[in-house]
Order: sequence, then structure tokens, then C-alpha cells
Amino acid sequence: MSTSLQKHEHDDEAADLLLASAVPLTHGSLPRRAAPATLLVVVALAVAGFLAGLAPALCAVFAAVGYTVVVYAWSRRVEGPRKATDRLVTAVVTSAFLLALLPLVSVVLTVLERGLARLDSDFLNNSMLGIVGEGGGAHHAIMGTLIITGIAAAISVPVGLMTAIYLIEYGRGRLARSITFFVDVMTGIPSIVAGLFAYALFELFLGPGTKMGIIGSVALSVLMIPVVVRSTEEMLKLVPNELREASYALAVPKWRTITKVVLPTAIAGIATGVTLAIARVIGETAPLLITVGNPTGDNFNPFDGQMQTLSVFAYNSYAHPGLEKEAYLDRAWAAALLLIIIVMALNLVARLISRFFAPKTRG
Repeated sequence: MSTSLQKHEHDDEAADLLLASAVPLTHGSLPRRAAPATLLVVVALAVAGFLAGLAPALCAVFAAVGYTVVVYAWSRRVEGPRKATDRLVTAVVTSAFLLALLPLVSVVLTVLERGLARLDSDFLNNSMLGIVGEGGGAHHAIMGTLIITGIAAAISVPVGLMTAIYLIEYGRGRLARSITFFVDVMTGIPSIVAGLFAYALFELFLGPGTKMGIIGSVALSVLMIPVVVRSTEEMLKLVPNELREASYALAVPKWRTITKVVLPTAIAGIATGVTLAIARVIGETAPLLITVGNPTGDNFNPFDGQMQTLSVFAYNSYAHPGLEKEAYLDRAWAAALLLIIIVMALNLVARLISRFFAPKTRG
């Protein structure tokens, strides 16, 4: 009986070993460069389709779907379903990123192609005073953009900064909740509404039809203040409460704690938020169409007469060309390119500020 039982157990062990040898415990693995190589091949096929006359959007969708399907099927065959699912999610995320990047690259390349030839010294140093055809430039628009945006920043930064300090450090109860609600509402306000508000405000004091640079600055500040408030709030929330409590424990007043401890700790993030807020409003067109006018000559006084900005200059050059249409379109593309360069420079400044003014920590 015992011999029969031992034989049974021996047969079961042999069957288990046979089953284990038949079912591998590990799967194969794709080559390290399999996914990049697949992406490169699919993109090359999409480019070939584009050169053959297919629509760019269709080629982009083909590249994204083709890359995802090929990588998933290849991985499932070689690596198994679990690893294939991981590669599927990675491929979907990569494809979504590339599809989102495609319009940006297309815009930049188009503006570079059409605006670079006209972006010369004449364009930067001359205005459109007395110009009806070729020639001229956007010097008046460049200076107007810098002046109007600078005044808007001078209005918005103190107001937004102090509002954020009140909400984080002092604000409690119904008033703080009301301010937060109105800041949220202002964040989503259409830019044209800000322009109408500023125009109506100055019309009460100066009469109808008044257009000046300061009105445009007020309109831009309406759009800029909520961005400054929100970005400053988030930076102040990141300051550890232990720093505040340590300052209070040393009998330092609250206002001095804010100016000497809280703000220096958050200054890098605050400066970055302010710079991005300026980049956000510097290309606005709708409120400036209503408030600053469309002069052809230089005017550097925001409190007297109409002023020009790059966004309005580009719009009017494109929407209302003169007899020599190509000359106006060239100036419009050059102004658009200059605006993109300014916005990119502001974003670069924001990154540099964030890097150099961030609190230093000892490793």
C-alpha cells in the first residue's frame, strides 16, 4: 500500500516538472531601440504620405495609430500581455504628446518662413508714417507694446501680490471667500470684455471716442491681475508653516515675517508667475483694438493720443491691407514673428528667474 502511494506521489512530481518545463516562467524582451526605431519608421512613412499629397492631419493620425498598433502587437507577441499593456499606455501617451506638439511646430515654422525675410533693421527702426506701400516698419508698435505692457505690469503686480498675501496670510471668512470667487470669475473673463470695461470707464471722464495707451494698460491689467493672484497664492502656500512659526516664536511681527521670511522664500515662484502673466497679455489684440487706436507714427506718451501695439499692427496689416497687399502681409507676418520671439524670451527669463532665485539648499 505504501509502495503504491509513493509511486503515486512520484508520478505527480514528474507531471509537475513536465508542466513547469512546458510553460516558461519568463517572456522574451524587445530590443532596447525597438520603440524609437518603430516611431522613426512610422514618422518616415507619414512624411512620405505628406509629400505624396495626403493631408497633414491624416498623416499625423496615421503615424500615431500605426506606432501604437505596431508596438503593442510586437510586444504582445514577444513579451506577453502584461508588458504589452504597459507599452500600449506608453505609446498612447507619446502619440498624444506628438500630436499636441504638431500644431505648435507648424505655427512656428510657418511664421518663420513668412516673417523672417521682412524682420530687418528697417522694420525695427521705422514707423508707418507716410508709408502706403512697401517699406516702413513697426518701431511705433514695438515701443507701444513695451510701454503699455509695462504700465499694465506696474498696475497688476502690486495689486495681485497684495491680494494674494491677504488671502493666504490674513483673509478669513466671507470677505476672503468673496475675493476668491471674483478672482476666479476674472480669470475666465473674455478679453474683449476687459477692453469694453476700460473704454467705458475712461469714457465717463474723458468723453466718447477717447483712445490712449493708458486705457489699453488698464484693460490688460484686468486680465493680468487674476493670473498674478493665482500664481502668487500657490507659491505662498508652498512656504512651510514652520518658517512662520519660528519667526513668530522670536517675537517678529507678522508683517515683518511676511516681508523677511515668506516673500523671500517664495520670490522665485512669484517672479516666474509674474513673467508668465506678462507673456500672457502681451499678445492680446481684442481689448487693444477698442482702447488704443491704430496710429501710423510714433507716440510714446500713454496719456496723450493713440498708440500702436504689435498685435494690433499685425491684425490691421492683415485685415485692412492697402493697394500693395503683399507688403502689408509681409509686415503682418514679421510682427507676428517678433511677438513670438518676445513671448519666448519672457518664458526663458521666467525659467532663469526660477533657477537663480530659488532658495538654496545644502546637500
